[in-house]
Amino acid sequence: MRKILPLTLVALLVASCSKHSGGTGLDAIVKVNDQVLTKEKLDEKIPPGLTAEDSTMAAEYYIRSWINDNLKYAIASKNRVNAPMIENLVADYRKSLTIYQYEEQLVNEKLSKSIDDNLLRNYYEENRDKFKTDVPLFKGLFLKVPVNAPQIDKVRLWYKAPNDKNITNIENYCVKNGANYGSFLDQWVKLDNMMENLPGSYRLDYDDLKQAKDIEKQDDNYYYFLHVTAYLPPGENAPFEYAKPVIKEILINQRKIDFLKQVEEDLYNKALNNRQITFYNN
Repeated sequence: MRKILPLTLVALLVASCSKHSGGTGLDAIVKVNDQVLTKEKLDEKIPPGLTAEDSTMAAEYYIRSWINDNLKYAIASKNRVNAPMIENLVADYRKSLTIYQYEEQLVNEKLSKSIDDNLLRNYYEENRDKFKTDVPLFKGLFLKVPVNAPQIDKVRLWYKAPNDKNITNIENYCVKNGANYGSFLDQWVKLDNMMENLPGSYRLDYDDLKQAKDIEKQDDNYYYFLHVTAYLPPGENAPFEYAKPVIKEILINQRKIDFLKQVEEDLYNKALNNRQITFYNN
């Protein structure tokens, strides 16, 4: 059976570490051979926002894992069967990581992430069938009004005809009466996101939006008003506005690939001209 550190001990270690670090000058929690785990290092591994009990459990788990890793590493280091292979793997990884960081730095410094809207639109038109809605989308507006608020009949008229005048009336009404209002008349939004505002006992389905343009629900505390101006079920061609962020990411990635290929080509040609590369005929 696996032995674990007592939670009370871990809690004390995490809460207040005394300095017994063998000359390191840091708050030491545990030492294995010549390796020391400090409170600072442990704090970096504990996710923020945990309860005190969860933090203690996470600390206990990490401390035990850290101990096990160092014990196994010490034994493995003394019994390496294929040390050259490990060193080669480490060297290859270090080289790849160094190149990756250099390329990312080049991209961030030299490559613009702004994409002309015409390019985005052209790509969308040429690849329209590749962008499908994965969830139901809609345009419209949503109101959540306290049941004791006045002039509910006027609200019913306003939300069903969201012209400029009625939108102004809705905004002023919400400020005065503590109502919540969301307008999605000019943008596509996910139906699931809007449904989070509905009472827990009620859920919209596709047929609701196909059959009704205006939906009203009520529970003990609120009226819920939904006006739908457009609706797209899953599997339809996604509208440009919805697909735009994905298209932008695609074009930026393609630009990045082309840029790095050009950097590589320029570097190669420069090295040839400077006689940094030597080919041998064997």
